[in-house]
Amino acid sequence: MSTSAVTVDNVSKTFRMYTNRSQSLKSLFVDRRRSQYEDFWALRDVALEIPEGKTFGLLGNNGSGKSTLLKCIAKILTPNQGSITSRGRMAAMLEVGSGFHPELTGRENVYLNGSILGMNRHEVDRKFDDIVDFAGIGAFIDQPVKNYSSGMYVRLGFAVSIHVEPEILLVDEILAVGDAEFQERCMGKFADFRREGRTVVVVSHGLEQMRSFCDEAAWLSHGELKGTGPVSEVIEQYSEAAHLAKPVEGGGARIGSGDAQITRMEWLHPDGRDARTCRTGDEIRIRLHYTASATIERPVFGVSVQTLDDRLIWGHHAQDSDYVPQSIDPGDGSIDVVIPSLPLRPDTYTLSASIQGPGTSHLIDGYLRGLTFTVVPTGRTESGGYVVFGSHFERLTPPRPMVTSPRNDVVDATK
Repeated sequence: MSTSAVTVDNVSKTFRMYTNRSQSLKSLFVDRRRSQYEDFWALRDVALEIPEGKTFGLLGNNGSGKSTLLKCIAKILTPNQGSITSRGRMAAMLEVGSGFHPELTGRENVYLNGSILGMNRHEVDRKFDDIVDFAGIGAFIDQPVKNYSSGMYVRLGFAVSIHVEPEILLVDEILAVGDAEFQERCMGKFADFRREGRTVVVVSHGLEQMRSFCDEAAWLSHGELKGTGPVSEVIEQYSEAAHLAKPVEGGGARIGSGDAQITRMEWLHPDGRDARTCRTGDEIRIRLHYTASATIERPVFGVSVQTLDDRLIWGHHAQDSDYVPQSIDPGDGSIDVVIPSLPLRPDTYTLSASIQGPGTSHLIDGYLRGLTFTVVPTGRTESGGYVVFGSHFERLTPPRPMVTSPRNDVVDATK
């Protein structure tokens, strides 16, 4: 069993919701009015463990308590009841520009924010160039951050946080603001963290994004924990219970706001023939048919392939390819995704597709498991896994490596 990086033990947190608040001495002493309030339970008896070395997602509707829980883990808020324990150095990126002073330059804020997060000046000196390169701030590093865009704020703040090299990184909806290149760098950094045994806890409204990079997740509703486990299972439970996933006639399910919808998916050969039975190496064209009830600004189309037990094999959205139209008009249309050579091993898979708002900020439509296709054997196989790399072995050239046998005899390893 893995060690827990964070243990949340029956945590509850309340806030006062005022209905009639005394704003002056007159109202308090002359009118003798007292402030009236009700306790709002942001969290109620939440207990969970976040495994060490995993990327863990917190999901739920607005007001569900996700961000409150993250702030309690970061020790920004103190629970009314219960306790939270963590193992290792922690860094939190919870708000745009948190820890920044608007009048200071980016350079000065790197040192200020770095010291807040526990780095000494020598550490910041050593990592300064890497922080600036990761943030992509360039010539703006010596400008006051009050002149930065929100995206620049996020990139610089996130760059400082991850270069603290924390054992635990807390992230709240940060990736919704960055551009595609920045998001790719963040995904790469999350992957590095995972390989290094670090823990990432992330809050996001992007279910497909969370499905892509989280290992496990917890679902909160009105401050109560509803479920934890593998991310795909929790997303399915959340979607069904929140009535987000609606069955689609002919198979699959649909989630999203519904301003536009993917009405049909096709898995085709280049000449337009149905390719739902295909072979490894085939050129495949995915055709998404959609209808929009209103003008959609900068829509991001996406597709993903899963196994029948819902393991994510591949995902690609148009922002990765810089193929984001300015808008789509009300009415019908279609968009193609071309796979030059299908790398999947023989098996049966499902296809999902989505339409997201600008910068993948929110889900307009998600058509889940809307199409099933089968890859059949071609005669050539590779040992295992889900993909075919087309790899091969080559003969070693002299000098031949020599190894020692258990009897200390010298053996030619190529024979």
